[in-house]
Amino acid sequence: QVQLVESGGGLVQPGGSLKLSCAASENIFNFNIMNWFRRTPGKERDFVASINVGGKIEYADSVKGRFTIFRDGIKKTIYLQMNSLKPEDTAVYYCNAMTLSSDYWGQGTQVTVSS
Repeated sequence: QVQLVESGGGLVQPGGSLKLSCAASENIFNFNIMNWFRRTPGKERDFVASINVGGKIEYADSVKGRFTIFRDGIKKTIYLQMNSLKPEDTAVYYCNAMTLSSDYWGQGTQVTVSS
């Protein structure tokens, strides 16, 4: 069973930074694409950022210029570096990994942006 474990969430002030990690139980090149999503209670899940097996990166318009997605050298972990954080970024952040036929999710990590 594929396991994804997020970490790094917490409380930060507006304008601050936070780095999220997603550790996978297998090489991330086994997946076509990995994504970060986020969800606020009572709202739909929103796309944040993605990186595919070839390294192509996409971001939601709301985080462009502030967030960066990248992977480590051993290809077991992806990260989301979040800078210039806003209260609107407050959400549970989820790691997602997709193949052509399967879709896997982590348990989520809470990010709260407040003064």
